Amino acid sequence: MGERCCAALVRVLVLQAAWALSGGQVRYSVPEEAKAGTVVGRLAQDLGLEAGEAEARRLRLVAQGRRASVEVSGASGALLVSSRLDREELCGKSAPCALRLEVLLERPLRVFHVQLEVTDINDNAPVFPAARKKLSMAELTTLPGSRFPLEGASDADIGANAQLTYTLSPSEHFSLEVKSKDENKVSVLLVLTKPLDRETIPVHRLVLTATDGGRPSLTGTMELVISVLDVNDNAPQFNQSVYKVQLPENTAPGTVFFQLTATDKDEGINQEIYYSFSDAVSAKFQDIFKIDEKSGEIRTAGELDFEDTQSYDLEIEATDKGTPPLSGHCSVELEVVDVNDNAPEVWVTSLSVPVAEDASLGTVVALLSVSDRDSGENGRVRCWVWPASPFGLEATFLGSYSLVLREALDRERVSEYEVEVRAEDGGAPALRARRGLRVPVSDVNDNAPLFAQAVYTVLARENNAAGAELARLWARDPDEAANGRVSYSVWDGGLGVGVGGAAGSSSSSGGMGWRPASSYVSVDAESGRLWALQPLDYEELQVLQFEVRAVDAGEPALSGNATVQLFVLDENDNAPALLPAAGSAAEAAAAALAGAGSESGTLWAWAAWGAPAGQVVAKIRAVDADSGYNAWLRYELCEPRGKGPFRVGLYSGEVSTARALDEADGPRQRLLIVVRDHGEPARSATATLSVSLLEAAEAALAAGSSAASSSSAVSRSAAGAEVGPGAASAATNVWLVVAICAVSSLFLLAVVLYGASRWAPRAAVLSGPGPTTLVCASEVGSWSYSQRHSRSLCVADGAAKSDLMVFSPNFPPPPPGPAAKDTQPEPSALLDTVSGPALFASILSPFAPCLSFAKLFLVLTGLCPRRLKGMGA
Repeated sequence: MGERCCAALVRVLVLQAAWALSGGQVRYSVPEEAKAGTVVGRLAQDLGLEAGEAEARRLRLVAQGRRASVEVSGASGALLVSSRLDREELCGKSAPCALRLEVLLERPLRVFHVQLEVTDINDNAPVFPAARKKLSMAELTTLPGSRFPLEGASDADIGANAQLTYTLSPSEHFSLEVKSKDENKVSVLLVLTKPLDRETIPVHRLVLTATDGGRPSLTGTMELVISVLDVNDNAPQFNQSVYKVQLPENTAPGTVFFQLTATDKDEGINQEIYYSFSDAVSAKFQDIFKIDEKSGEIRTAGELDFEDTQSYDLEIEATDKGTPPLSGHCSVELEVVDVNDNAPEVWVTSLSVPVAEDASLGTVVALLSVSDRDSGENGRVRCWVWPASPFGLEATFLGSYSLVLREALDRERVSEYEVEVRAEDGGAPALRARRGLRVPVSDVNDNAPLFAQAVYTVLARENNAAGAELARLWARDPDEAANGRVSYSVWDGGLGVGVGGAAGSSSSSGGMGWRPASSYVSVDAESGRLWALQPLDYEELQVLQFEVRAVDAGEPALSGNATVQLFVLDENDNAPALLPAAGSAAEAAAAALAGAGSESGTLWAWAAWGAPAGQVVAKIRAVDADSGYNAWLRYELCEPRGKGPFRVGLYSGEVSTARALDEADGPRQRLLIVVRDHGEPARSATATLSVSLLEAAEAALAAGSSAASSSSAVSRSAAGAEVGPGAASAATNVWLVVAICAVSSLFLLAVVLYGASRWAPRAAVLSGPGPTTLVCASEVGSWSYSQRHSRSLCVADGAAKSDLMVFSPNFPPPPPGPAAKDTQPEPSALLDTVSGPALFASILSPFAPCLSFAKLFLVLTGLCPRRLKGMGA
């Protein structure tokens, strides 16, 4: 098919070329938009040139001021399309579109005229001036058949390609009318076929289409937006023609009770509505009710009274602001509802106050009258009292009530009652009234004074001044006036105090005496201040327990008791007291050996020459009547100062050798020992100890003499008897024989002592509450009092004290070695005593080589005290 078209085109071109040669001009035709390189015609052949002549004679086109879009091929001499050909750009709407070209040929120079016609193709669609056109038409006033001109579309093509036809999208209100003005111009008209209604369709949207006559045809569109303008053709309308409203008669003026709403289908000013009463509403009604012309709210302006008018009929008119204005009407039927608008009234006709707190049940307190001006259910009244207890209401007859007592009163719990008598009618809603009554309660003496504490613990230091305040007691009596006025006193009935024995008493427990508590303390009758009548002495009285009675002034008087435990705190008011050396055989013998030149009040002891360091020669005994730290004693060697041969244990009081004794120490040493307590300020006592230094044999003789007759030696020492040096020397040989004999029987004695130690009763230790127990204490300790756990303490042969020993020293632990005697002893040493085997071993000390076997048994049996550790092996 394409080859046939090309052949036909070639024939046409050949014919045109032949015609041009015959007429002296070459004419060609080419469609627009032909592709570059398309052969328009064989120009060299049509000009009669031989092959190759066109190139040799330089066949070419001559430009004439604008682009020709064609060119001559130098090799073939053909006329070719060189660039895009747009007929509308070259010639616009002109027809035909012919381009005049000049062809130049040299050798010889000749000029040929070539006419090139560019034919039209349908390459341009119709175009409207605007994509959207807006039109406005008034409803109702625009009649059917009205025509509205529209701008037609344009097509850049010519001929049949530019012939346009118009169509309109389907619409029941519009149609399209096209009229031809001449061959090239048409008029397009929009025709209204049906009346418009804005309330139905406010905006119409149509599409106008233009189609050209080309093959294929091209189209262009334009949207028509037709706005329907409103006219006042709709009157305001209410939802209902009649509205029924109920309004209570007690509605306050200014209350909005109904709101009307009317609608208008128009728009703009035609839709604006205002409300008003119609002329049929009387002026009286218009004074009672008001309507807001903009919102349609109906409110009360005056008082409503069901007894005057039971219903109202209000005609309401809604009018728009259109031209002319249109109106709508409705009716509001208002029914006034009767309400319970009268509350009950309560009156007190009689009141009997105050009421005694012991008043009997059923006592009438007040008479009341209740009434209500309403009738029917609204006038029926129900009464009650609040709170419901302890009072109640009793109806006497119609409208009269009595306020009576139903529960027992207690003024201390509630001294005054705020009572409300409340009344309520049977209306709906019910109205209430109340009447307040103040009922005070008078007091009776029904409460005894009560102390804040059942037991008061009071601490007082001894030696206080007479009249010093010890404590302040307070008892509360919730009664009032005289019934609540409290007076205080010390109650002596059947109560007393315990008086402990004085320090240094020979009995293990002090004697008990009984004295009234009022001899020690007194209490102020009004304020309850407790003061001491005399200075208190801890050594005489440690605890005083008595009762204080509080009595009110009511009739009859009531009382309450409180127990007072007065603890007397110890003061350091007693200096340490030295105990005599009675009961110590060694010291008695030392006194006897000293002779008649001994001084009164001086303690005596002896030591053998060559005694090793650490050997105990004497023990200073002292006691302090105070307690606690005030009774904790320490011993210090005052004279001689420096490095003497003796030293004293800081807490034990044991005087021992500080080094081995020799002849340079002299026959006698005089020691001055100070005993101090730990009180503030500390108190002290001084003891003088005279130590005689003897030969070993004399020392053994002294020990043997004391063992044989300790009592006679002591008595002779007390009487100042003398023991001559010759008697002591003669007795040495005797005791040597005795010692040798003793060695032979030592083994049997050791076995006996071992058996006795196994089955003998142990020393007593601390026990629980019960009778007084003897506790043999060590050299150290502190004293503290306990009323419930009383114990007896003895220091060797000293007097007993009713104290419990508790010791907690504050000094570093003792250094290792046998010489550490001034430090606090081990707890196990609290029961160490000087026993018989120890004394026997000291007698045999000169015979140490012979007694080593005996000493081994003594150590194994545990009967040898640590004091023998200083003896030579």
